[in-house]
Amino acid sequence: MPSSPDSDDELAGTEAPFISHLIELRDRIVRASLAVLVMFIALCIFPGPSGLYDLLAAPLVAHLPAGSKMIATNVIAPFMVPMKITLLAGFLLALPVVLYQVWAFVAPGLYSHEKRLVLPLVVSSTLLFFAGVGFCYFFVFGKVFTFIQQFAPKSITAAPDIEAYLGFVMNMFIAFGAAFEVPVVVVLLARMGIVSVAKLREWRGYFIVVAFIVAAIITPPDIVSQLSLAVPMCLLYEVGLLAAAYFVRYSKAPEEETQSGS
Repeated sequence: MPSSPDSDDELAGTEAPFISHLIELRDRIVRASLAVLVMFIALCIFPGPSGLYDLLAAPLVAHLPAGSKMIATNVIAPFMVPMKITLLAGFLLALPVVLYQVWAFVAPGLYSHEKRLVLPLVVSSTLLFFAGVGFCYFFVFGKVFTFIQQFAPKSITAAPDIEAYLGFVMNMFIAFGAAFEVPVVVVLLARMGIVSVAKLREWRGYFIVVAFIVAAIITPPDIVSQLSLAVPMCLLYEVGLLAAAYFVRYSKAPEEETQSGS
């Protein structure tokens, strides 16, 4: 007796009631929140909120004139700003646990060929975001603050506000972290069939122009920081093209493999 199409579905029989999904979602959110809370408490103990802020402010403080310090114009800013940084750092440290909870929740609803694509992309996107943040902190900030101090008038004493500095740092971290996700975006566009790998190769020149425009808008107006964002984006685009060609083959559905083989 021939089997029906539904009987060959590897997800058949795995449906769960809506309430069960809500309960599992709640449990996953609780576990992820506990992981963030544990990391937050650990960072409050060592190195402490003030220590974390000093670490974040180190690239700027190193380029301030001798004797200059950062200031707080808000009464509660000396308390709230370090606590915000500690919470953010706790979330970043707990990100592997958070992403695992997301993966564990959605995995039962994915086909095996989809699982082969999702897990590597989740891991790679996390590592790329951290790489972008690290590149910004260890390389770009030094170049940017050196450029700013070179053009600062001698009659002005630099005393940056800690809340304004936090906003600047977060914007730069998000910009560089997102820019380093270029390979993931390229892979997704190719695998979802929105754009072919061959077409993405043809658009290489357009992407280079877009990368320099984005870098000019996001970064301060000096050539070093603009190149520091545009050049990695162009290199990562090439990495994305190589990865896309691999993932398109590796994550094919069984019926797609059958059709391509026939």
